[in-house]
Amino acid sequence: MKNQNFQDYYSGKKVLVTGGLGFIGSNLSLTLGRLGASVVIVDSLVPGCGGALQNIAGAEGDVCCIHADIKDQEALEPYIREAKVIFNLAGEIAHLSSIWNADRDLALNVSSQLAFLDSCVKFNPAARIVYTSTRQVYGVPGYLPVDEAHPLMPVDFNGIHKLAAAQYHLLLWKIKQLDTAVLYLTNVYGPRMALHLPHQGVLATFLRQAIAGHQIRVFGDGQQQRDPLYVDDAVEAILRTGVATLGVNRSLNIGHPEVWSVHEIARQISQVTDLPHPVLCAFPPDRQLIDIGSYYTDIRLSESVLGWRATTSLSQGIAQSLSFFGGQTLTHLEQLAKPNQEQLV
Repeated sequence: MKNQNFQDYYSGKKVLVTGGLGFIGSNLSLTLGRLGASVVIVDSLVPGCGGALQNIAGAEGDVCCIHADIKDQEALEPYIREAKVIFNLAGEIAHLSSIWNADRDLALNVSSQLAFLDSCVKFNPAARIVYTSTRQVYGVPGYLPVDEAHPLMPVDFNGIHKLAAAQYHLLLWKIKQLDTAVLYLTNVYGPRMALHLPHQGVLATFLRQAIAGHQIRVFGDGQQQRDPLYVDDAVEAILRTGVATLGVNRSLNIGHPEVWSVHEIARQISQVTDLPHPVLCAFPPDRQLIDIGSYYTDIRLSESVLGWRATTSLSQGIAQSLSFFGGQTLTHLEQLAKPNQEQLV
């Protein structure tokens, strides 16, 4: 399907979103609801993974929420069977935590994913499955910008486990058992980020510090480069992947055409929130070990295949993010994130 009409495709279609109460998953689910899709969210609400019912507040009539682990075949069978497109966003993203508790990360990002894919093979092998992975699978870049041919050398357990899950998806496409695609996302930020949780990425850390009214701390010299991606742009790329004619292009890097230093990102957030200029700090030893230096994305393949290009500038994205979180304290955000089991199926 040519992508200019990709939005029309979802109207009336049944779609399944795993991890749909998390940051990117909830933004995706809300957009699908606005497009007229019949949306089923599956989320286990594992503490520390960022899922919260508050993320879909006001849209409960547009989506159906199922409280289940994606490895629960019996619970998920009817929803997998009916789905035209499956957006697989379930999992853990915290890199440092994966070093401290590798078994937990393995269970959430590998074992559950393998069981879920087995369910998809059994119940609906024709569905398009879009799995969102991370640019962390590339590790320390050997060259920039990073394209899809770059060696895969993760620097932490989370990256290894995300890579394993991505390879499961790709293998099942290669052996013609599933119609899968994998997106390697750069630093995504925006509304509904789990700012109350630690280790959610550099953008979340900076926004968290700014909302708390603290001077932003930047580790190292601040010259590490990034291409932050506003969540609305990421959602569009995910939606386009759900309908695009992919051919052999089953692995796509999703990033932003603009590149910024970490210090400049922190400076812009500080300026908008009337905070002092960011302060440079020495890297804590544990973080230094998994720092990848500079990373930014070669977006040529995703542009060609999806007909997509990120359009939200960093200044726009920061303003919209802070507007969303405006007036909220971190304690308030933490309270909102507590699950209300009575609202779950």
